[in-house]
Amino acid sequence: MHLASILSFFAQTHASFLGFKYLKTVTSGHSDEVDKIVSAWREQRPDLDSRPMLIFSRVSRLARHLDLSRRTAFMENGLDTWEFDVLSVLRRAGKPYVMTPGALMTELLVSSGTMTNRIDRLEAKNLVKRVPSPTDRRAVLVTLTKEGQTRVDAALETLLAEEEQLLAGFGEDDRARLAELLRPLLLNFEAND
Repeated sequence: MHLASILSFFAQTHASFLGFKYLKTVTSGHSDEVDKIVSAWREQRPDLDSRPMLIFSRVSRLARHLDLSRRTAFMENGLDTWEFDVLSVLRRAGKPYVMTPGALMTELLVSSGTMTNRIDRLEAKNLVKRVPSPTDRRAVLVTLTKEGQTRVDAALETLLAEEEQLLAGFGEDDRARLAELLRPLLLNFEAND
């Protein structure tokens, strides 16, 4: 089912529970797998309020679909997801696209060993290179190569085109409202990290 249809149905059928109305009707009268699951739980456990599943099960299922879409966009540009993640952190840092391995590790939430392994593998593909720190002879910096920049830029363009297509049924106001509704939910999780 199209992403816009799922979210539109969600908003239409559950607006009274959530206390908001923000999406124009894209489709109506359709149910998804989450509706079936929640309905079954309501029958089996009417003593429990299963309404949170209407949101979190959809978010979880959407995350799986979006992860597959992202991996496909990155593979079209010769990158694995983890490679895009490292390259994009360097690219977002701005010119000269340089960071310490420790800063990369912190940004990507990976261990030191994992970061070293990733840098090694990206360096072997000529997507990053290690350079000596100009201020500390003992330190090394990781910099994005021209090839790395070309690949991450192309992958980002592919990803954004795919995501734009997934959101085609949403107007600008709907997109902004959905982003605003999701932010506090994400902040609740990230505050506990």
